Amino acid sequence: MGSIEKERSIVGLAATDPSGHLSPYTFTLRNTGPEDVLIKVMCCGICHTDIHQVKNDLGMSRYPMVPGHEVVGEVVEVGSDVSKFRAGDVVGVGCLVGCCRSCRACDSDIEQYCNKKIWSYNDVYTDGKPTQGGFAESMVVDQKFVVKIPAGMSPEQAAPLLCAGITVYSPLNHFGLKQSGLRGGILGLGGVGHMGVKVAKAMGHHVTVISSSDKKKVEALDHLGADDYLVSSDGEKMQKLADSLDYIIDTVPVNHPLEPYLSLLKVDGKLIIMGVINTPLQFISPMVMLGRKVITGSFIGSMKETEEMLEFCKEKELSSMIEVVNMDYVNTAFERLEKNDVRYRFVVDVAGSKPLQQ
Repeated sequence: MGSIEKERSIVGLAATDPSGHLSPYTFTLRNTGPEDVLIKVMCCGICHTDIHQVKNDLGMSRYPMVPGHEVVGEVVEVGSDVSKFRAGDVVGVGCLVGCCRSCRACDSDIEQYCNKKIWSYNDVYTDGKPTQGGFAESMVVDQKFVVKIPAGMSPEQAAPLLCAGITVYSPLNHFGLKQSGLRGGILGLGGVGHMGVKVAKAMGHHVTVISSSDKKKVEALDHLGADDYLVSSDGEKMQKLADSLDYIIDTVPVNHPLEPYLSLLKVDGKLIIMGVINTPLQFISPMVMLGRKVITGSFIGSMKETEEMLEFCKEKELSSMIEVVNMDYVNTAFERLEKNDVRYRFVVDVAGSKPLQQ
């Protein structure tokens, strides 16, 4: 218990301009406050959003920027008012580290929709200092935004659940799509998509993976356990599967037509958009009107849902398909991720990497 007398100086990997190249960067952590948890980072997943942020694809990047929002680490110290955690606990930190705690979203325990939420990195904390992410030695995080990793779950396996896992769990939970027997589609088989298949199958759904080619067919069916595989350019099979799905989780992070996928939905079916896309998407209104279909979106999940999701994954023995890399490989991992050359999530072994030297 207690607090640190002075700020800690630590080293992380930071982007300093829109080239997105990461290099060692020294910065300070804030003092551990009464509600804070000091975490030694063990590992951190790499998400496609990290690429958007370091390259300023959304026009909102602040440099220097230490990315990483799928963070698992060990509690080193807790503030005097922290009751949920103690030194030695293995914990996780996701996309958020702050919220206003007084708006409708916060009062409803869906703080991810708070208009004053504070991102784990590329944001400004309440003390006026930049937030920095998990590609670093340590983090200081308010206890509200820290979750315990269930006993027996490896840190490397847990990391992708803190973004990819909760991103698919939350909409299935919120829209009442958890009951067994539903027929779902997963559009795009990347980091989020592969977790979508695993989570939906664990809920007892019939799962169809939808992709632009058959390159991942064997992986989808044999390795991930999907029930069917649909190539979107196969007009005959697209027609055959029209009006057959209760929902589609759309994970594609680039502009794409919506109408072909709307045609696959049953009456009242839901197309749930997950990909961060900075150009407008289009569809013609009869595609939704004539089936009372819904185009909606969902953003990560609440802290309450994250805890539920972790327990669900433990109970169902769900794991991510990951490739573990060291800190000195991160730039190469980013390049490979841009080419979709990963099955299916990179996880950086922060604690096991050689110390960074600026």
